[in-house]
Amino acid sequence: MFRYEILMLAIPEITQDESKKLESHLDKIVQDAKANIISFERWGKYRLAYPVKNNDYGVYYLARFETEQIGLLLDEIKTLFRVKLYDIVIRSMITRLDASGSLNYQRPPSLEEAPSRDVSSFLTDSLSGSRRRGRSRGDWGSRSEQKEAATQSAFVGSDQKDNVAITDKEAEVSND
Repeated sequence: MFRYEILMLAIPEITQDESKKLESHLDKIVQDAKANIISFERWGKYRLAYPVKNNDYGVYYLARFETEQIGLLLDEIKTLFRVKLYDIVIRSMITRLDASGSLNYQRPPSLEEAPSRDVSSFLTDSLSGSRRRGRSRGDWGSRSEQKEAATQSAFVGSDQKDNVAITDKEAEVSND
């Protein structure tokens, strides 16, 4: 028994009807090949790392199926996405899974599941100073402590006469 999964990236404006159309077409092709679908999940809408076909966002779907013989099934699925569902499915990836492997994934929350934050709470947090600015200093201490440590480390192992620094202007004045 071979187990496969298909990760599909759909357009961000996909409707419920188009989603059902996607699922039914995939189900029909898999059933015709005498295979069975294990699951069909809508993962949700996510911001993409880079634009794909001029879309900054996309909706992910994950379908898993099992089959005894693979034959032309994968080619038919690829053709389905390229011909019939070209306006819905932006990208797809078919992967063969280990038959004994787990089917659970930990995925980040989608934009639809992410908690919304009120603008007024954001403004009060930023005005009260509860938001940290920049990177954490960790064990480095404050800036004055950093400068003091840097000047002390510059003079370690040098003689006292090396500690005196004369600028060009002071040298000209002392020569006159």
